[in-house]
Amino acid sequence: MGDLIALAEQIRVTALSKLDPKSQEALGQFFTPARAALLIASAPHLPATGRVKVLDPGAGSGMLTAALVARVLDECPALAVHVVAVECDKAVLPYLRATLEACSSEGAGRVTCEVVEADYIAESTSVVADERLTGFDLVIQNPPYAKLAASSAARASVRQVGADAPNLYAAFLALGAAALRPGGQLVAITPRSFCNGPYFGDFRSYLLDQIALDRVHVFESRSTVFADTGVLQENVIFSGTKNGDRDQVTLSTSSGHQDDASHRAVNYAEVVHPDDPHRFIRIATNDEDTAVAEQMLALPDSLVSLGLTVSTGRVVDFRSRECLLTESAEGAVPLIYPGNIRDGLVTWPRQIRKPQWFRPVATKDEKFLVPQGWYCVVKRFSSKEERRRIVAAVWSPDQTAGPVAFENHVNVFHVNGAGLERDVAFGLSLWLNSSLVDKFFRTFSGHTQVNATDLRTLRFPDTQSLHELGRLAPQQLPEQSEIDTLVDKVLDTVGAAAV
Repeated sequence: MGDLIALAEQIRVTALSKLDPKSQEALGQFFTPARAALLIASAPHLPATGRVKVLDPGAGSGMLTAALVARVLDECPALAVHVVAVECDKAVLPYLRATLEACSSEGAGRVTCEVVEADYIAESTSVVADERLTGFDLVIQNPPYAKLAASSAARASVRQVGADAPNLYAAFLALGAAALRPGGQLVAITPRSFCNGPYFGDFRSYLLDQIALDRVHVFESRSTVFADTGVLQENVIFSGTKNGDRDQVTLSTSSGHQDDASHRAVNYAEVVHPDDPHRFIRIATNDEDTAVAEQMLALPDSLVSLGLTVSTGRVVDFRSRECLLTESAEGAVPLIYPGNIRDGLVTWPRQIRKPQWFRPVATKDEKFLVPQGWYCVVKRFSSKEERRRIVAAVWSPDQTAGPVAFENHVNVFHVNGAGLERDVAFGLSLWLNSSLVDKFFRTFSGHTQVNATDLRTLRFPDTQSLHELGRLAPQQLPEQSEIDTLVDKVLDTVGAAAV
């Protein structure tokens, strides 16, 4: 096993060094290092005897296949393997074939391999079906990472199987799931971004209809998985069974690749809530995460029941250049960017590299304004330096009279397009900046983007609690410990009153 993995890793490193960076970026190629491949290959359940038919789409240099074959040879002496490896890059094919030859040689008759030299999406969705790409017991993959334009031929092809895939890795996962026989398993390493948000909503529903999740593994570090490729995505490894039981899911986490992984089994409904129309995949990897989720989900209200709404800011600056001003002028209103958010307040104007006035030049531009009032504002993207994923602040109408415009990189809480009560605005800001909300948000979001859809799925304290939080909130956002103390105090008080 060790010799095969060492040889496959040597081939992978050599192949990686020969790749044209431009071609690698265009194809979304990130070859799987040996340690990550071994962890991925450990995920599927293998039968003791018989023969498994395996698909490795976008196989690259063949590292994943080598890791799986090494496991079979080490653990399952009566099991045979047939691997179908698909690769479109002619520059990589010699390295893939070298790895597969090593697998077959090591397998001594128990391992057979074939290479399909093709574009996996085109080949698996062609009018004339390629019989080599269906009926698999196992699909194991590290799919390519690149966006797919809505009008692209590849995205249209994937829609033929009933899925809408906004990027290559989602397309490969959808087609991989479709290629499984009933009871077959899908195992993949991907960015965690598909677990939440509207961008992957259609794809997520398709995938979760096709397979039942068996295991999800999270890497605490963004930099350890593909250390020699420059990838800093937050990655997950997951496995699922086609038409499988939805009873339990094993959740695991590690800071590196495998040695320090911790595991826990949870009910399937804790990972994919049956009453969640968005079908977020929530990953509570320890008891603290579970306790946070239980506390959040026990809260009494949603935005709908509170009579509140959250929307993305209306102004897309590059589409409204003629309305943007760098200094005050007659008819201009404040234009709020994420850079205006500081210490829990929206400060305007500020010394940022953005125009901070918006002046409608036509009747159509007036729809971008909201009336004077109090608003709670949340950054859509948090920076790496910020402790919290959700960064909220309050816009005060006391800064300037009249309407205001919010740019597209912020989310805005409002009441049917109008402002909030003052205490509700401050109460929402304090609540959204709390550690409780941050920890809960991290169980289903692995990236720094905060969508309005994500915020709509949260639970909230009742109106009385929000008013009380707002009444207690200092004008400037306090330290995190004080925020959490105030939130705990109000939640405990209201909870005691309810009893």
